[in-house]
Amino acid sequence: MRIAVIGTGAVGGYFGAKLAAAGHDLVFIARGKHLEALQAAGLRILSPNGDLHIQKADFVAGATQAGLVDLILFCVKSYDTQAAAESLGPLLAESTTILSLQNGVDNPQKIAAVWRDHRIYPGVVYIGAEISSPGVIRHSSGGKIVFGAADGQADESALRIEQLLSEAGIACQLSGKIHEVQWSKLLWNASFCAISCLAQADVKQIVDSAPLTRLALDCMTEVQCAAQLRGVTLPRTWCDQTIEFSRGLGAFKPSMLQDLEAGKRLEYEAFNGMVVQLLQGAGKAAPINRAFHSLLQHLDRRSRESKNTT
Repeated sequence: MRIAVIGTGAVGGYFGAKLAAAGHDLVFIARGKHLEALQAAGLRILSPNGDLHIQKADFVAGATQAGLVDLILFCVKSYDTQAAAESLGPLLAESTTILSLQNGVDNPQKIAAVWRDHRIYPGVVYIGAEISSPGVIRHSSGGKIVFGAADGQADESALRIEQLLSEAGIACQLSGKIHEVQWSKLLWNASFCAISCLAQADVKQIVDSAPLTRLALDCMTEVQCAAQLRGVTLPRTWCDQTIEFSRGLGAFKPSMLQDLEAGKRLEYEAFNGMVVQLLQGAGKAAPINRAFHSLLQHLDRRSRESKNTT
């Protein structure tokens, strides 16, 4: 298959590299110094499961240089979803499928609003990875994709993607309840990403702190309430399980903390802002997520201003 990766960051780069190593025809869309390094020396994945060096692939700056593809791995940050979705036209044949591998719960709907005639699958990834230098992605743990159709139906296209991923050595699961999976991931992202940035703490430091753990649980309670407004029930036990899962991550830095340290834009709107918006729209309070959203907005602006002046 010819596969395009939109947003060749840690997620798109890792999974795209696995597919390229399995013999598929990959085109990676990237920008800046990362793109320059990819074009000069290819994509390197450093992993405890074995390193990869992908050179037989196309590394381009935009969809117009890529041509038609069979599958799109849509991996941009949530704040870039609208613009990236609007740029997909040159990639799309009648049968092209789009797999959203993004944080947040609303991105597939935004893509679908632009391309209603194409099959779009929401996906959730579980991976520890980061861009360690331009053209190089360091993978530390995980590497699983859970995806499914919004209507819960396992159609032929979804089964074909599941087979494609599995044959490339990518752990994957086709879920009939993908909205639950998305919201359960948001339980973690809304709480741990925000706290890691605001407290300058990795996951181990958060779960080792009783006050920060209580704060994370309070944040998750608001996420549960927001999910209920969308018709998704997240049992209380899932919050406790999220904390226990996090204890096994060790000194892991959430993606938002990685972005903060790199002076990149933060995804607080997709993680905390939408929880506030949903609850306020229903006349309910969201004090924890509102505070997180306001503080992260300030931190984001200050961090990027500092990065631009140094």
